[in-house]
Amino acid sequence: MKTIAPDAARALLDQGALLVDIRDADEHARERIPGACSVPLPQLDGAPQLARPGNRVVLFHCRSGLRTQAHASALETAANGCEAYIVEGGLDAWKRAGLPVAADAGAPLELNRQVQIAVGSLLLLGTVLAALASPWFLLLTSFLGAGLLFAGLSGFCGMALLLARMPWNRRWRAPAG
Repeated sequence: MKTIAPDAARALLDQGALLVDIRDADEHARERIPGACSVPLPQLDGAPQLARPGNRVVLFHCRSGLRTQAHASALETAANGCEAYIVEGGLDAWKRAGLPVAADAGAPLELNRQVQIAVGSLLLLGTVLAALASPWFLLLTSFLGAGLLFAGLSGFCGMALLLARMPWNRRWRAPAG
């Protein structure tokens, strides 16, 4: 799949191209390219936004360009025969090019960052408590390490599911299905 520089992508958008943000809904809520439609990667199959007859050009982007590159063949399939491009460098390159970005500072941090903060805090707490109170607190750090290993190997993160249900994340959670 071809890549396109942010400035050239902007020119295509001005001519009516469709811009698709494949990041998760919480990432899109926090910061996005104006006019981009949010279709998270797992929901791309059969996305009605991509099947409109008038769409001749579809542009895909993520934050850095890595996700779009890694899933280029799936994105090309989702483009349904339209001319498709990956925005080179994603949202980060778009911002470096000085192009407009919409941000919602009231939106919660991205879910993966919330997981990193929660796990890091609990690991630090468990380590301090093990050093000061009881070595049994090392079980907490072991449990968290095992959870991270499992999440990395399986793609399932229980901490992310738990955090997604927290009140501060409910407004931005993507609809099921």
